[in-house]
Amino acid sequence: MSTTKTRINQIGTVCIPVSDQDKMLEFYVDKLGLEVRADVPFGGGYRWIEVAPEGAVTTIALAPPPEGKPTGNMETGITLQVDDIDAEHAELQARGVDIDAEVSRMGEPVPPLCWFRDPEGNTLMLVEVR
Repeated sequence: MSTTKTRINQIGTVCIPVSDQDKMLEFYVDKLGLEVRADVPFGGGYRWIEVAPEGAVTTIALAPPPEGKPTGNMETGITLQVDDIDAEHAELQARGVDIDAEVSRMGEPVPPLCWFRDPEGNTLMLVEVR
């Protein structure tokens, strides 16, 4: 095991490259219930958008990709935590979110979880943490 020390002290922002920022902002705020933390223009006519659950430290940036890079249909590796996955699963289904038909229950130590997709086909995980 490494004994290397670091000055890194938290994960600040994870980024999802998106092609339609308005559509994605609507999904992450109106469908998932996240709050907007930043929505500002920056160089070259671009726009920097960050969303997060209320009170969360880590944010998700919905940003244009680097030139020539694709968007959509990626496994983001992002896991969103909930206290009651069955209630959240039902709510997201009712809101029309593309979410797995059922919650996966693999047994300990793996918590109940499911995957859902945003409008550009990016996959995120929903996991129950009590």
